Amino acid sequence: MREILGRRRRLLSKRNGGRPDQIGAALGFATGWRWPVLPGVGGAESGSTGCACPDPECPVPAAHPFDPGLLAATTDERMVRWWWTNRPTAPIVLATGAPGPCAVSLPAESAAGALAQLERGAVRLGPVVAAPDRWTFLVAPYSMARLGELLYAKDWVPGSLRFHSEGGYVVLPPSRTATGEVRWERGPGTDAGARGAGAPPAGEAPWLPQVESLVDVLVETLTRTGVSAPEF
Repeated sequence: MREILGRRRRLLSKRNGGRPDQIGAALGFATGWRWPVLPGVGGAESGSTGCACPDPECPVPAAHPFDPGLLAATTDERMVRWWWTNRPTAPIVLATGAPGPCAVSLPAESAAGALAQLERGAVRLGPVVAAPDRWTFLVAPYSMARLGELLYAKDWVPGSLRFHSEGGYVVLPPSRTATGEVRWERGPGTDAGARGAGAPPAGEAPWLPQVESLVDVLVETLTRTGVSAPEF
């Protein structure tokens, strides 16, 4: 799905006091793994519970692109370094779709059970990103046509299951949004699934599963737990 973007307007102030690994992580994603990234809008100056964009009812506060917009996502080292030098606490936003990964996300209250079921079934997983409200499973790039065929075969797909492909985005660790810290629930670089906040990435980009290998379990879990789409 295409994510909702805030209205484009230049932010008037820089963020200060960023964690020392923020710029390193952004550079690692962009230059080490060739994942296109850009800075997210971040929280309002008055605190982390709001959004710095002009929308008072922002549906994804502090967790979306703003200025620059999503199309500016890049793997260029100089641009990434400039962005996070000037905005050291900005969330790291990944533009989903080739050449980077796509993603599937679901509410946090159901995600832990889905992850446990996938691991019990010996499904080989890639990185899993955890925010307080939603968890995101990173998967290999897929097209909307391919996704449509996959979902058409199902009787029902819960509205709370979101698909992030071309034109979408997700927030990567280590970032902070209005809902709290974004961390690795299943870290990159290990099939065993190291958990934690996550250090800046190093080495080759992590292996990514095909979306087909996850969807059945995610749909089943959401259907069983009865988690519906949020109302904005």
